[in-house]
Amino acid sequence: MTGFTTRFLPLLCSLLVIAGPAQGEVIPQFSAIDDLNDGWEALEFPEIERHSSYELVTEDGVQVVKARTDDSASGLITMIRVEPAERPVLSWRWKVSGVYERGSALRKNGDDYPARIYVAFEFEPDKAGWFERMKRKAVSALFDAELPGKSLNYIWANRLEVGDIVQNPFSEATQMIAVNSGNEKAGTWVSVERNIVEDYRAAFGEEPPAIVGIGIMSDSDNTGASATAWYGDINLRPAQN
Repeated sequence: MTGFTTRFLPLLCSLLVIAGPAQGEVIPQFSAIDDLNDGWEALEFPEIERHSSYELVTEDGVQVVKARTDDSASGLITMIRVEPAERPVLSWRWKVSGVYERGSALRKNGDDYPARIYVAFEFEPDKAGWFERMKRKAVSALFDAELPGKSLNYIWANRLEVGDIVQNPFSEATQMIAVNSGNEKAGTWVSVERNIVEDYRAAFGEEPPAIVGIGIMSDSDNTGASATAWYGDINLRPAQN
């Protein structure tokens, strides 16, 4: 995505709060909905004309989301409010056709991924500088909405080692976590489970505030590449003792 897109992704997410009701603590399940508008909203960016496509399809008797990106960027997001300590375990399954030859999580012109899970957290004004607070106050007043704060992006990386955590090249408020990488498992379903509290601590060095949004995104606008991805159900659940 572009610099504008990365910096204002939380803003775009907040506008979706205005457009529809909050979802509570349960993430709408792709396997159970009749339409992608059932609990999910399109996440599109004003400066990007080509949007990735998302549709419900059935694979092996299970309904999933199929995403197609071709020099494009957009996503789907559901707005929730969950305390991470109560439901710290995020799990999902996904599949990609392949990664991008020119993709790189370390460069702005390579900041594309065939699949990612986006987790947005509540903004904490007491931990922000004066300029950041004033900027957010102005934008919030303009759109009559509160902006989320930091975010974690769980990515199917192109070259990173699995487990690597790197700062997004456009924004220090976004940390990228490689949960899969490369083409070795391309074309096969992969199940992922992460502890959001532990990941947030590792990425930002502090305890996470409330989760306010969960999104999926397949984008290729920086690299001009193309890929197909499939997303299964995404779940947030309590940790098992």
